[in-house]
Amino acid sequence: MFGRFVILNTFAIENFVTMKKILFVILLLFSYAAVAQTSEEVKGKAIINVFGNFHTGFGEVNDDRGFAMDRSYFGYQYSLENGLSIKAVMDVGQTSDVDDMQRIAFIKNAQVSWRKKRLTLHGGLISTTSFKVQEDFWGYRYMKMVLQDYYKFASSADLGVSVAYKFADWVSGDAIVVNGEGYKKLQVNDGLQYGLGFTFKPVKGLTMRLYGSLNEGGDENAEDIYVYALFAGYKHDKFSLGAEWNMMENAKNVLDANLSGVSFYTTVKLGNKVDAFARYDNIWSKNDWNISKDESTYMAGVEVRPCKYVKIAPNFRYHDVKAEGLKDKYYLYVSCFFGF
Repeated sequence: MFGRFVILNTFAIENFVTMKKILFVILLLFSYAAVAQTSEEVKGKAIINVFGNFHTGFGEVNDDRGFAMDRSYFGYQYSLENGLSIKAVMDVGQTSDVDDMQRIAFIKNAQVSWRKKRLTLHGGLISTTSFKVQEDFWGYRYMKMVLQDYYKFASSADLGVSVAYKFADWVSGDAIVVNGEGYKKLQVNDGLQYGLGFTFKPVKGLTMRLYGSLNEGGDENAEDIYVYALFAGYKHDKFSLGAEWNMMENAKNVLDANLSGVSFYTTVKLGNKVDAFARYDNIWSKNDWNISKDESTYMAGVEVRPCKYVKIAPNFRYHDVKAEGLKDKYYLYVSCFFGF
């Protein structure tokens, strides 16, 4: 026990020193960004996103309450000549490897992009295309991730390359090849992940998305993982409606360990600085192999934007668990966002 205590504290001290260096670099970037943005032609932009909340449970989870700093993103992006741009983002968040008071920093994006008319290329540690359209449409990432991200169907960033082409104003296609293990592992097992998607915008306000991916098992005893996704969303000046269906075959590289899920969400504008929102998710597993985590969740609340860089969203969440013997969970959250 004493040895473990020493190791963890040594790790914490080293991590603290590392974080001081990271924060110093971030401050330099922000200082440079402030100078760059005073010029007539803005080429650089600092990235700051901080997600936090206060939450309290009821009933079965009555003791689960407190303030949380869910995640922070710090980075910088810069536009070069001839359609080139660079972007670097650091993700600072929680980890199960050390105590909850500690934070671990990961490089989430370190990418080079090139845009030429209808063609866009990305390379490096890039944002993936699995659920980016859904995430942008949902718009409340700081409160809750979209279904694919929340239930680990795919990662939001990975090491590889992607290409997108706009065939017409109403249709575009994209393809991606990455390691398939996310930005926190990069490459542990052999094998690659391939993804192909199409986005349609046939009329104003309507977005439809079709996507599929193959993640190679990389081992004769590991099954390939397949993910399929369908999305449709409509945005009006006063409201929005979104719906998605997702399926993952051979989760964790296990044959027939399939997961399916649907998600519905809506937003209604109540004023220039106030929106109401609601969301419903339902996740289930084939033959109940994942019954302990299968659930339906309900979420509703109001977002208030007191200024351009701050968002505050009181919201209520209900988890309807499907396993017998487990009780449903009720939470009240006050989610907060700061950034630009």
